[in-house]
Amino acid sequence: MKTNTIKTELKNYIEENINNYASNDEDLHFHLFNEGYYIIGYYNAEQWLKEHNISVFEGIEFVQEYERENFGTVKTYDNAESLVNMIVYIVGGELIYQEEYHKELI
Repeated sequence: MKTNTIKTELKNYIEENINNYASNDEDLHFHLFNEGYYIIGYYNAEQWLKEHNISVFEGIEFVQEYERENFGTVKTYDNAESLVNMIVYIVGGELIYQEEYHKELI
C-alpha cells in the first residue's frame, strides 16, 4: 500500500497539533493518533480511503501485516472507521518517531 498521500496529510496534522503538547511529551503518538479517532463515521472513513486511493482489502492487508509483525496476531476489522484509524495510528507512529519529530520531543 502506498502511503505517500497519507504521510503528507498526517505530517500536516502533526505540525498543526504538536504545539498543543509539552515539548518533551513522550506520549505524542498516543495523544495524536490513539486518544481519539482521527476519522469519525463509517462514511467519512470510506471517503478517506477513496481519497488516498486505498481499497478496503489493501488497508486490511497493511494493518494485519503490521499486527502480525508486532503482536503475532491479527484483529478482524469489520468497518471502515476502525480500519482507517488503525492505518492512521501505524503511519502516524512512523512519522512521529522519525528523526525530525523526535528532535522536537527531546
